Amino acid sequence: MRRRERRIARVLTLIAGLLGGLVLALVAAGLLATWIITWVVEARYPPAGRRVAVEGGYLAVLEAGPGEGAPSRGTVVLLHGASANAMDPMQAIGRRLAGDGFRVLSFDRPGFGYSDRIAPDAASPAVQARLISEALAALKLGPALIVGHSWSGALATAIALDHPERVAGLALLAPVSHPWPGGSVGGYAAWYRSLPGRMLLTLATYTVAAPLGLAYLDRFAEVVFRPQGLPDGYIDGARVPLVLRPSTFGANLRDLDGLYAFLQQQSPRYRAITAPTVIVAGDADPVVKTGVHAEALAREVPGAKLVVLPGVGHMLQYVAADTVVAEIEALAARERVGAE
Repeated sequence: MRRRERRIARVLTLIAGLLGGLVLALVAAGLLATWIITWVVEARYPPAGRRVAVEGGYLAVLEAGPGEGAPSRGTVVLLHGASANAMDPMQAIGRRLAGDGFRVLSFDRPGFGYSDRIAPDAASPAVQARLISEALAALKLGPALIVGHSWSGALATAIALDHPERVAGLALLAPVSHPWPGGSVGGYAAWYRSLPGRMLLTLATYTVAAPLGLAYLDRFAEVVFRPQGLPDGYIDGARVPLVLRPSTFGANLRDLDGLYAFLQQQSPRYRAITAPTVIVAGDADPVVKTGVHAEALAREVPGAKLVVLPGVGHMLQYVAADTVVAEIEALAARERVGAE
């Protein structure tokens, strides 16, 4: 009987060893695949702009339009949403605004594109607002029109509230601005704050996130563009695969996780915004509900103009670019009249 038990124990030990070896092999394969994907993505999408020094690191910025000292219709600063980078708004509306005579700067938010994460608490829109304001000061720019899409609705309003001297006007596109029904202070990924959760998430970030993300990137993008279709060449043109790199993937998760709690603190302050403001949103947005965010924000920001586009979804800077550009240019004209 004891001999049989020993044989069973040896078999179980062998099975456990084989399973453990298989797990280690899968982890090693995931690590290798992630390293290869990161290398390929960075080779395909190298830095395209310049880096601006701020306290603790550098922010990357793309520029278009009249250069320093040249006559222009004003400065426009573009701030991208979650899972994106500076090229996203630049190719959607930035180059067109530059062609219309504006000096356009599009920032990689901290931890995205080729910007450093810089601060341990950089998931906070308030911290990102401080860093971007520092960069604008380093570039010796006066007040600019700040354009924020989606997640950067919280960021753009944070700049207007905490650094009003940097803001000539606000254009908020499908902005996230308020705590939403069904959200919580913990956020959607609060489970990762436990030690096991953090370990599992870190392991996934460095092993399976990039390979799976690469395989399903088109499908994820299609969801964001609904009910409109995904434009040809969007993934490549907007350099979307940069978000698959482990450092950026992790930064993106942390930014999303902390957003609800941040908005609980910031949203009661919107009546203090003094910059001329236009808010553009689609009534078919499946990602950021217009009634919860844009409409509420328009009621609270003094003098804000609200434009709701029928049948338009979340990526209105692409699918309704004519309207978005026209509203930004009207805001610029409004700001100039007010300054005279």
